[in-house]
Amino acid sequence: MGKSETARNPRTPKKTSSAANAQARPARRPAAARTETPYHHGALREALLKAAERVLERDGLAGLTLRAVAREAGVSHAAPTHHFGDLTGLLSELAAVGFRQFNAAMASACDAATTPLERALARPKAYVAYAQAHPGMYGIMFRTERLDYSRPSLHEAAEASFAGLANAVGMMRQEQISEDALTLTQGAAIARAWSMVHGFTMLLLDGRLEDILDRLPEGTTAERLLEAMLTAPITGKPTGP
Repeated sequence: MGKSETARNPRTPKKTSSAANAQARPARRPAAARTETPYHHGALREALLKAAERVLERDGLAGLTLRAVAREAGVSHAAPTHHFGDLTGLLSELAAVGFRQFNAAMASACDAATTPLERALARPKAYVAYAQAHPGMYGIMFRTERLDYSRPSLHEAAEASFAGLANAVGMMRQEQISEDALTLTQGAAIARAWSMVHGFTMLLLDGRLEDILDRLPEGTTAERLLEAMLTAPITGKPTGP
């Protein structure tokens, strides 16, 4: 560029007033307004629980924090605290959701059964299937030390789950079982059924049944193994003298 061009086009920045600059630039929106997702009143709590479930299943219990849930839902960090108080409150309400889903899955499976044997197997099979599909939710439902059972939603959902178990055992025993007062044999039957299915589920989720499955005839599934467990006689063959 020559001197004449420099003279004709001096590189002197244009001066503008602060008022003009303010009019030229759009006003910045607050950070929260840019990132938050709007929810109708009453829908935010449900959205937070759904976000918490996604975080739990994706990142595990260690990754489930109030801030992580807020980020997942696209709301302010204060929103989970406002609705649940603290992490224990959030986990307790999430466990209540899990129990309701769990109970509905087992009830649906029982309703679809058409034979006595199918009905007997429907509940435990649905129990295991729910845990396989939702391992994070299933895990938190039984982390008693992290939950507050004084919260009505969790207490009611957990009680409904126990009532379903007691009713199923009562049907198998062909007797009415009260949820408030059990005989020793009734309590033993409930504990045996729960221990068997819950123990099987935990071993399955932890991959501890692979060794047994590998030794079974080819194509034997975990569900088939569960069926064999549930239909086998309680007592084995008597041993000789």
